[in-house]
Amino acid sequence: MKLITAIVKPYRLDEVKTALQEMGVHGLTVSEASGYGRQRGHTEVYRGAEYQVDLVPKVRIEVVVDDTDSEAVIEAIVRAAQTGKIGDGKVWALPVETVVRVRTGERGPDAL
Repeated sequence: MKLITAIVKPYRLDEVKTALQEMGVHGLTVSEASGYGRQRGHTEVYRGAEYQVDLVPKVRIEVVVDDTDSEAVIEAIVRAAQTGKIGDGKVWALPVETVVRVRTGERGPDAL
């Protein structure tokens, strides 16, 4: 099993959720996040005053999938989140040793 984590622009969340649902992914976790990459934030003007925004708002999406589905899920997230502009985000995968469904006690792939 793999834990796939994606950091994407907040307004692309609905597209990513739809892409994952179409692939048959049954559950995911979404958290608000902020940070910066190569863009190092940006400058905004508010009431005539210019100020630097260091941390850009993002959304963190986490989903656990079977090893055989991980590459397809990553590709679906990338396609759904991609705008072609700087700050589109990142996606990575980590191995997962154990998953337990708390309600039933099921373990492994049965718990997904």
